[in-house]
Amino acid sequence: MKIISIIKYLFTAAGLVLLVGTVYLYLDKQAFIKKAEVVQGDVVELVRERSNNSIMYAPVVSFITKEGSKIEITSSVSSNPPSYNVGETVEIMYNPKEPNKANINSFESLWLGVLVMGIFGIIFFLVGFLIILYGIKKQRKKQYLLDNGKRISTTFNEVQLNYNFEVNGRNPYQIKSQWFNIQTNKMYVFESENIWFDPTEFIKTDEIKVLIDPDNPKNYYMDISFLPVMDN
Repeated sequence: MKIISIIKYLFTAAGLVLLVGTVYLYLDKQAFIKKAEVVQGDVVELVRERSNNSIMYAPVVSFITKEGSKIEITSSVSSNPPSYNVGETVEIMYNPKEPNKANINSFESLWLGVLVMGIFGIIFFLVGFLIILYGIKKQRKKQYLLDNGKRISTTFNEVQLNYNFEVNGRNPYQIKSQWFNIQTNKMYVFESENIWFDPTEFIKTDEIKVLIDPDNPKNYYMDISFLPVMDN
C-alpha cells in the first residue's frame, strides 16, 4: 500500500528536518549566550493566554540595559500556575544590539523550545526509520526463504482481517492455512503477509504453498504469487 511508503519517508524526512532545526536553534542559543549581557529585571505583569481551552500565564518583565534604555518584554514561555509572581526579580540576558529580544535566564526560556523540537525530531525520525528497517528485514527474510526455504503444501483455512494493523480506518486481509508435520506430530498455522483486497475469489484450491525454514518452521513465507497485483 503506497500510503505506508509515503508515511515512512515522510516521518523520516520530517524527523531529519526537526533535528537539523534543533541543531540550528542550539547553536543560535549558544551564540546568543556568548554575546549576552546579564542584568536584573522585575516581573511587572502576568499576561493571560488561552491554550487548548486552558488559561496560561506569561510573565512581562521590565529591565534597564547597561546603556540605560528601559525595555519591557513578554516571555515566550507561559504556564499554569505562573512560573513567576508580579514584583519578583529575575535575571535577564540580552544582546546589546537587539535588547528587545531578551530572554529570562532560565532553562524554560532558553532551552525548552530546543528540547521540544529535539524530542519531536527523534520521535518522527525513529518511527520512520524503524518502519523502513522493518521493511528491509521483512524483504530479506522473504528473499532468503524464496532462495533457501523448503516448499510445503498447506491446507487453506480461511481469509481473515488483520485487526492488529490499520491504515486510514482499513484493515488488511490475510490468508490463513495449516500444516501437520507427521515427523514431529505438530500442527502449524501460517498467515500470509497483509493483502489490501479480499483475496477469497482468487483462491481456487485448498492447497496453499508455504516456504519454511527446515530448522524452524515458524520462520516462513506464504507464497501468494497466485494473487493479482493490486493497482495502487
